[in-house]
Amino acid sequence: MKNSEFILPDNIKKIIDGMAYQLDDVGKSDSCVYIFDEMVLKIEKRNVRNDETIEVMKFLDGKILVPKVICYEFDENYQYLLMSRITGKMACDEYYLEHPEELFQILADTLKELWSIDTKTCPRIRDIDAELAEAKYQVENNLVDLDDVEPTTFSKDGFKDPFELLEWLKNNKPTYEPVLSHGDFCLPNIFIENGKLSGLIDLGATGVGDKWRDIALCYRSLRNNFNGTYG
Repeated sequence: MKNSEFILPDNIKKIIDGMAYQLDDVGKSDSCVYIFDEMVLKIEKRNVRNDETIEVMKFLDGKILVPKVICYEFDENYQYLLMSRITGKMACDEYYLEHPEELFQILADTLKELWSIDTKTCPRIRDIDAELAEAKYQVENNLVDLDDVEPTTFSKDGFKDPFELLEWLKNNKPTYEPVLSHGDFCLPNIFIENGKLSGLIDLGATGVGDKWRDIALCYRSLRNNFNGTYG
């Protein structure tokens, strides 16, 4: 996404006008992220599901450390989210990779804190049926990123293609353990300061979901950071 593709809404432009910033290049999402001293502006292609993410962020405010929504605008093509900046270091920072016992305790405590949140009024439900419906859409519309799958998923001893995997998942649904799930509990989305959680970011998949999604993604992120996949 190029800067020339969008024009900032006036409400956001008034707030950040003249402020120094740096561009964030961490992560895989197709978005532009501008980091200011106390705020972050995230610009991405318009997706009505993001309106739900804003509601989730407001729902979590005061329950666990997440960015506060300062201003949210959108047009026909793009959405613009200006939010407070989370301080601290990413959980994939060199210090934490060199102190794994400290890191693991913080991650475990954060998961327990997430899972203890009352979900009765949570505005997003991501149960297994919802996940499968989304997976079905991705597969049928050829949107599966085959460059970002486990090496053994589609192999001689794995599945033939995404269609076969989807069918297997539909026929082998596990027991559902609903909690407040982050949905993308990977090290770059977890910030730490003074030995404890300072905030969670990238809440696009957060909602009532299965706790094992958090565990699986955290495990994969830890494995790939420690084995050199990410440097």
